[in-house]
Amino acid sequence: MASELNQSRRAWSVLIVSTLAFTVCFMVWMMFGVIGIPIRKMLSLNATEFGLLMATPVLTGSLVRVPLGIWTDKYGGRIVMALLMAATIPAIWLMSYATEYWHFLTIGLFVGLAGGSFSVGTPYVARWFPKERQGMAMGVYGAGNSGAAVNKFLAPVLVVAFGWAMVPQVYAAIMLGALVLFWLFSSSDPAHLVPSNVTFMDQLKALKDPKVVKYCQYYSIVFGGYVALSLWMVQYYVGEFGLDIRVAALLAACFSLPGGVLRAFGGILSDKYGAHSVTWWVLWVSWICLFLLSYPQTDFTIATINGPTTFHLGLNVYAFTALMFVLGIAWAFGKASVFKYISDDYPKNLGAISGIVGLAGGLGGFVLPIMFGALMDLTGIRSSAFMLLYGVVWVSLIWMYWTEVRRAEVMGPNAADAKG
Repeated sequence: MASELNQSRRAWSVLIVSTLAFTVCFMVWMMFGVIGIPIRKMLSLNATEFGLLMATPVLTGSLVRVPLGIWTDKYGGRIVMALLMAATIPAIWLMSYATEYWHFLTIGLFVGLAGGSFSVGTPYVARWFPKERQGMAMGVYGAGNSGAAVNKFLAPVLVVAFGWAMVPQVYAAIMLGALVLFWLFSSSDPAHLVPSNVTFMDQLKALKDPKVVKYCQYYSIVFGGYVALSLWMVQYYVGEFGLDIRVAALLAACFSLPGGVLRAFGGILSDKYGAHSVTWWVLWVSWICLFLLSYPQTDFTIATINGPTTFHLGLNVYAFTALMFVLGIAWAFGKASVFKYISDDYPKNLGAISGIVGLAGGLGGFVLPIMFGALMDLTGIRSSAFMLLYGVVWVSLIWMYWTEVRRAEVMGPNAADAKG
């Protein structure tokens, strides 16, 4: 009994400090979402160049996810997470001394390593809990995505008070503090290690499994879209509604905060109702929200008996923010449900498969901001970003319908039995 109680305490200690570490890593990963705005002005960047600037850290954080997942299986999450956090600190600090566009892109690649922390912590915390509670554990850990919202609260204050260069200096100090806390309060369990001589290329062969490819598609929207919009929304509010950077960041956090914090609740729902049911509803809510968000600000004139009359059609800042809030909640649940699929289907290969799916989601977060910028340069329509995401959700809905929904009940008394 005492041994079980001690194991439970260790498990919760690991979960708490790992979630704290991931929150800080995600905050750093999303740093360009705020400081990119003054940097864009300083360097006179167009929308495509700005999209690339914000997406560069996301690229590295995505590419390292598969090897980090493999190393976590082999060496344990504690040592891998600690080394990863330590490796990012010098790059974060050096960011404050960058002056040229290529400086930011190069240093951003190294800062982006912080984004790989997800594929370390997910299998690390999951293995401390029984199977029926792994969805909850991964959901709580994934709530560290709320670091994107923390960035929106903290960075604008530092930018206005001290200039953008202060942000990376403060973030480097915070990362160092988080590293110390993580090392002091985390634990290792040799029983969680998975002996393996499998290489990076061997693990990529898992992409031959249609289910893995499908989960990659789902995650590219619920996580990749979340990352992309977390980076894009502050400047969207500034450009679309003419808001101050602090107000813009606060409203953007209405999407980022629930999109991170409520992931834990999504994990609990996935444990109870199954990954399949939760994901299906997430995709439909996303489809509705993105359809409304896609409509551009429109003025049209019609001929009436009293002469021409002009009408305006478009979302105001309040309706826009409300839709973004709902979308953030939906994607929080979706991020948790996708990883519940993985823990159900690949319990012995959790680190590697979560790394592959995380890679797909991260690459979505890298490609989408660049495409947002390119579409805006091409069309001049800011809401084209939501049009693109709307199309991606269509792909996921159709794929899920043909591979799952036709075989499972997602409504009615038997819906709870529809496990992913």
